[in-house]
Amino acid sequence: MLKCILVFMMFVSTAFGGLPAWSATIQGPPDAQGSQFNTREERIGGLRLGLAEKDVNKIIPGRPKKGKEVFEAATGEYVQTWKYAECGIVLKMSSDHRGGAKEIASILITSRCKLVTGKGIHIGSTEKEVIRAYGRYGDQDGNTVKGQRFVAGSIYDGLVFDFKGGRVISIFLGAGAE
Repeated sequence: MLKCILVFMMFVSTAFGGLPAWSATIQGPPDAQGSQFNTREERIGGLRLGLAEKDVNKIIPGRPKKGKEVFEAATGEYVQTWKYAECGIVLKMSSDHRGGAKEIASILITSRCKLVTGKGIHIGSTEKEVIRAYGRYGDQDGNTVKGQRFVAGSIYDGLVFDFKGGRVISIFLGAGAE
């Protein structure tokens, strides 16, 4: 049996250029333009992904309307929607267990919100301003549609701007698709 294992290892070593199969690394293509965007570094006002609920309560006035806490199979977390209608903010809050302390998993701001992104974009900014600020991070998956949507990073982890009449009508930060 040991002889069979040694022969197999010699075969693997020869087939993979002298390296055991388990030590070989697969090199992907260089970073795509959109992959350089870091959602964890981005801010919308004082809000950011991963911000603890106790800190959210210090930043956003009022009480949110909280949705039902549900298990999200795609992430393995318990999530809950917190809507601040008077502020134009919707947060997806998550926890690793039911009823646990939550943190921001995604942020959506709309017309009533006055918060600004890390690069100075807000509701009402022009599409040209968005491109100037975030153009280098444009997605490579075809989710950006001129005049309708611009995605910095990707829909799986990025910053998404929706437009109407050439102006930003909503900004989303996080994973829009699982």
